[in-house]
Amino acid sequence: MVKKVKYKLDFEIDKLTRSIENIATGDSFQTEISLITVPDLKIVTKRTGWKFDWRHEFKQIERGVYKLTIAGNPLVIQGLISMEDRPGYLYMHLLESAPFNLGKGKVYLGVPGNLVAFACLRSFQMGNDGYISFQSKTKLIDHYRKSLGATFVGGHNLMIETEAATKLVMQYFKS
Repeated sequence: MVKKVKYKLDFEIDKLTRSIENIATGDSFQTEISLITVPDLKIVTKRTGWKFDWRHEFKQIERGVYKLTIAGNPLVIQGLISMEDRPGYLYMHLLESAPFNLGKGKVYLGVPGNLVAFACLRSFQMGNDGYISFQSKTKLIDHYRKSLGATFVGGHNLMIETEAATKLVMQYFKS
C-alpha cells in the first residue's frame, strides 16, 4: 500500500502582481496555466533543482497538477501546483516555484500568488465559492494570513474563504 504524504506548504508570497513580474526590468508578463504533461515531468526533477517529486504527484489520480508559464512560452515552467477537488473546497497539496524563481537570484515575482489565485478560481469553477485549504509550516501561518487573507483553522490548517479568494482572483484573472 502506498503511503499518502501530507505536505506542509512553505512557499512565500513575494508580491501580489497582475501576472508575473521580471525583477530586473519590472516588465509584467501574462501567464497561462495548464495541466502538466508527461514530457514536462522530464524537466521538473530534483536533478534540475525542483524540491518535490512531481512525477509522484502526477500519478495521484485524484489530483490535478498544473503548470504556470508565460503566455506564448509553454516550455519554460515558472511554477507548479497540485490540488484536489473535495466536497465544498479545493485542497492544495503542493505549490512550488521554479528553481530560478527562488532566493536572491530569482527572475520573476508573483509566481506563488498567481498559483494560489488559480486554485481559488478553480474552486469557484467547481462550485465551491472559492474555498481552498492547505497545510502550512508553522513559521509561515502568519505570513499566509497577512499576504493571502487566509484563515487559521487549527493545527497547521489554513483556509481561504470567499472574500479573500475573490480578491486574489480579481488580482490575477480579471478581464
